[in-house]
Amino acid sequence: MDSRDISQFSCKAEAFEASEDIGRNPSEGPTLGDIIAKRFGRRDMLRGSLAVAAITATFGPLALATAEKAKAAAGNGSKASFSFDEVSRGVDRTHHVAKGYKADILIRWGDPVLPGAPAFDPMKQTAAAQKMQFGYNNDYVGYIGLPYGSNNPDHGLLCINHEYTDEEVMFPGVGVEQQEAKFTAMTKELAEIEMAAHGGTIIEVRKTDGKWAVVPDSKYNRRITASDTVMRITGPAAGHDRMKTKADPTGTSVIGMINNCAGGITPWGTYVSAEENFNGNFGGELADDHPEAENYKRLGVPGNWYNWGTYHDRFDVSKEPNEANRFGWMVEIDPLDPTSVPKKRTALGRFKHEGAESVVNKDGRVVFYMGDDERFDYVYKFVTEGKFNPNDRAANMDLLDKGTLYVAKYGEDGKGEWLPLVHGQGKLTAENGFKSQADVVIQARKAGDVLGATKMDRPEDVEPNKVTGKVYVMLTNNTRRKAEQVDVANPRADNAFGHIIEMTPTDGDHASTTFAWDILVKCGDPSVAAVGATFNPATSPDGWFGMPDNCAMDSQGRLWVTTDGNSYKATKTTDGVWAMETEGDLRGTSKLFFRVPIGAEMCGPVFTPDDKTLFLAVQHPATDNTKDWPEFGKASSFEDPATRWPDFKDGMPPRPSVVVVTKEDGGVIGV
Repeated sequence: MDSRDISQFSCKAEAFEASEDIGRNPSEGPTLGDIIAKRFGRRDMLRGSLAVAAITATFGPLALATAEKAKAAAGNGSKASFSFDEVSRGVDRTHHVAKGYKADILIRWGDPVLPGAPAFDPMKQTAAAQKMQFGYNNDYVGYIGLPYGSNNPDHGLLCINHEYTDEEVMFPGVGVEQQEAKFTAMTKELAEIEMAAHGGTIIEVRKTDGKWAVVPDSKYNRRITASDTVMRITGPAAGHDRMKTKADPTGTSVIGMINNCAGGITPWGTYVSAEENFNGNFGGELADDHPEAENYKRLGVPGNWYNWGTYHDRFDVSKEPNEANRFGWMVEIDPLDPTSVPKKRTALGRFKHEGAESVVNKDGRVVFYMGDDERFDYVYKFVTEGKFNPNDRAANMDLLDKGTLYVAKYGEDGKGEWLPLVHGQGKLTAENGFKSQADVVIQARKAGDVLGATKMDRPEDVEPNKVTGKVYVMLTNNTRRKAEQVDVANPRADNAFGHIIEMTPTDGDHASTTFAWDILVKCGDPSVAAVGATFNPATSPDGWFGMPDNCAMDSQGRLWVTTDGNSYKATKTTDGVWAMETEGDLRGTSKLFFRVPIGAEMCGPVFTPDDKTLFLAVQHPATDNTKDWPEFGKASSFEDPATRWPDFKDGMPPRPSVVVVTKEDGGVIGV
């Protein structure tokens, strides 16, 4: 896509994909493909067996399973972790869940959140109403049992991100994606509705007689927006000159969060929300000789995907050049106190964050794993300086302001190291453009470049398994991987389907600076030899997937994977949830559990503590890749009669929603 401008795409989801495909890493550090080639290729070619090479590259030396062994395991009744009847592949206008399960919509875009919220009317939207209603394109979903500390599986809080907006399916009269149309149909009022639809939502939910519902007018219910939620900037970048603006000469306060993708729930019951493709929300132009020019180029700022800067100077980099430095952070929010001020925790670095799942280390420190969602970018972790106190919540509330940020380097021998992003250590000095720790975290990508971190294939969720101690990295794809970077035994050139990496901390110590690593699976259709996918042969024709994005661990330590990018054209199925075996002879086997309607992305998987409820986020339904499905064949719009779907109410595509999946008999999901 080197020569293509993302303005040609028919919706923001496709524009995001194009941006993430660009790959803005100019460093000469090795790619993961280079590392895998060296690690597996040389060794297995010396052995003279390409068949062994292919299997080894998939399952790794720690859990090698030949095709014959896997088939035998499936045939002789080797115990699988999952026992549901698999959903069939396919593409249509509704969702599908495994037999014996039910899926109910809990809340949708525009549904009331705060007291006094008006009923949703897509023809009469206002920013004031949207600030009280559920936001657009819900991504991450986190669960906290109530009362706090109870681990209650039937009553709790949901913390939900709203990633971005699609004007063409939100607003009557717009009709086409407005970046493509040069914002000709946009107005200040519509832009401010978009700003109000970004951010996050916190809602209280309760299960009564087996049915989940939002608790109306709960004291906990809250909307966080891009337009008026005041946030504090904390940590090493707080107050730095690069964070100061005309509206905030102190560099310590900012309004709102934007493009929030995945996230996490901390051990002390706060909600951390990841600002991802924030670059797209900024417009204008920055002079090539501006001090922030290199910084912004590395992140793709300004992306000019929205025209907010037309009405609000802070989103125009030519008028307020420091404002973009105040986005791209992890935001910590206390859902138990709806009056609390969210905090942008700069110690965790600034990049295109995709989540921050955590684990309490055996020494009491807390370790957060993070991905930077762009091709050729990095995997990170943050280790708190202080220790988690399970008996004093207040003592934990600022743990994220002090600690060490690391970036991953994968070795060709199956071992890896975490490189500390600490000012004054190694090459992170003034001579290389880092005058302080503030510079290091503001330009975390550059710091990774300088240290020679491994360039990855679009890292998204990175999640620790609290049962096994292993860590799983979802690598969505990399269509820019060159053929000369790989050989017959390693992940593919033009890798359209992605893969999953498994990491094992040394001695079970998540704070260790070393780890072992393996490939769990290379994704795509195993029946097409050219694709090079390597699922366990016990995987059915419905069980393989492409483009792993988010993931979740249930309380038993089982891995569930959600996807972004499956389509009629690419895989003849929509995105969904797959259950993935990670241990034993069936390792690398997956099963399709849930699939979404045409055009949607599957996000936000989270289980209640008893594993009897799975909350899912169905994002941008009827929007992404709909033009490729012959039954529809156009980009979606509810305004243009020629593109209306007659079986949808008022001709409007389905709304982004949070869906609740439970077993019809009330039992544990997947069993």
